[in-house]
Amino acid sequence: MLKTIDRLIQFINHAGLSARQFDLSIGASNGYTLRMKKNRASIGSDVIENILRIYPQLNVVWLLTGEGAMLKEKSEPLPLDFDQLPRNKQEEIETIIENKIKERQRDELERLMKEIRSELKKT
Repeated sequence: MLKTIDRLIQFINHAGLSARQFDLSIGASNGYTLRMKKNRASIGSDVIENILRIYPQLNVVWLLTGEGAMLKEKSEPLPLDFDQLPRNKQEEIETIIENKIKERQRDELERLMKEIRSELKKT
């Protein structure tokens, strides 16, 4: 029997997203969706609320029960232009991007420090 997480993975695939892209889009931690899938865990209601806010075309009844169609019949198209998004969405996206940049900078700094330590040990 399929669980909510299984249906969510179906939606992610339907949307043409990677699990990582999806996690970022809903403000979840990196690896959240795949961790839930691996552990056959339940998705928290706060996460479901974020999903439905970001993906209003997703049919909540289908997501939770498997009944009906994956997508709502009449859904408004999502704005494709960043400037057309509501200001709070723009801010969320900007925060996600800033956090990802900081994370990559930390990773790169750590990699460089390991490289330097390795070189110092050789001398």
